[in-house]
Amino acid sequence: MKAAPLTLPLQAYRYGLYLGEPAVAGLLAWRSRRGKEDPGRLPERRGLPGRERPDGALVWMHGASVGETFSLLGLIEGMIARGFSVLVTTGTRSAAELIGRRLPSGAIHQYMPLDAPRWVERFLDHWRPDLALVAESEIWPNTVIALHAREVPLLLVNARMSERSFRGWGRSPRTAEALLSRVAVCLAQTAADAERFARLGAPRVSVAGNLKYDSAVPPADRAELTELATLLAGRAIWVAASTHPGEDEAIAEAHAALKARIPELLTIVVPRHPRRGEEIARFATAAGLRTGRRSQGAKPDRAIDLYVADTLGELGLFYRLTPLVFLGGSLVPHGGQNPIEPARLDAAILHGPHVGNFSEVYAALDAVGGARPVLDADDLAVSVGDLLSDPERLQAMAQAGQGAFRPFEGAVERTLAVLDPFVAQMKLAAMTAS
Repeated sequence: MKAAPLTLPLQAYRYGLYLGEPAVAGLLAWRSRRGKEDPGRLPERRGLPGRERPDGALVWMHGASVGETFSLLGLIEGMIARGFSVLVTTGTRSAAELIGRRLPSGAIHQYMPLDAPRWVERFLDHWRPDLALVAESEIWPNTVIALHAREVPLLLVNARMSERSFRGWGRSPRTAEALLSRVAVCLAQTAADAERFARLGAPRVSVAGNLKYDSAVPPADRAELTELATLLAGRAIWVAASTHPGEDEAIAEAHAALKARIPELLTIVVPRHPRRGEEIARFATAAGLRTGRRSQGAKPDRAIDLYVADTLGELGLFYRLTPLVFLGGSLVPHGGQNPIEPARLDAAILHGPHVGNFSEVYAALDAVGGARPVLDADDLAVSVGDLLSDPERLQAMAQAGQGAFRPFEGAVERTLAVLDPFVAQMKLAAMTAS
């Protein structure tokens, strides 16, 4: 299928970033000063390589942040097993730090360059990918255009498009078509996602399912797990995971309301962004709770009511310590966080009403009784108190949640099956070149 012509807004965007490159560089420097960029690897964001390119065919996979990147692990392993090197890029510092610990041999990490045309071209000149996979909804115009010009097949995998994003793209349908017509294949999470992409002009759209259903559970340091399990023995524990601003007050209020009923209760708050640890501790102290922060070396002993786990990459540890997890980003209109990992680690799930980012997942959990919705701090306190006081019910919820995902598994295998013709082409090209 021939790509649609570039529209005036796309051309303005493209040339605007040519001219505005110094301003983008200034933005990067400002972000670095605020801790949002890794200063030691800032050149990578300008397309300057931090590593040598490996020999042979190279598959480039990109995930914007932690969840998107981790969902690619099955595909990364699959491409390495097929004999290819894999370049993994991320857009956030936290994703870079976490994925670096999980990448298998044969995969290397770099930061994604910002979408300035010269930086993208510099990146592609060095890495020369033979195939590009982008997770979920990352559509950077200059990157899409550059890949198409170099005849590098671009696949959207685990692709999703919310109704809100669809309406936004729908206001510029020719621009959407110009970009999406340059995508070789779009593998959507759901039928609704597939329909939205197809209506906006993406060719060869199909439903492969959600890669996150096939994701491995997050790891945990065994020595740390043993130490904390011993320290917490006999206490009622719940975890509020991936919390966002506006939720921590409700969590502190819920604990305060339960203190008399469950004197030994421990609440563990794992903020989505660890830099918010000090702010969360202030909320908890204002609610009359004894507080400790993991980033400052505190341990969740019996002198602490609310423990702020303001570190990176330890959700797997805390999920293994508790039978009950509240998933953040759901009491506020953020769209919710992924509940698959705690459910797989035998936790019952609580969540607020705003779960549009994972609506299918939560619907499956709610339908079988593996999760329960809550509306506010009062409702959260009631649910936490009732469930922690009823271990049999908690266990039944966790078991129900384990079975909720089975009908949705297999997305990695389906996606790899679609990739196999591209794999064959890369191998044929390698044989011809040799």
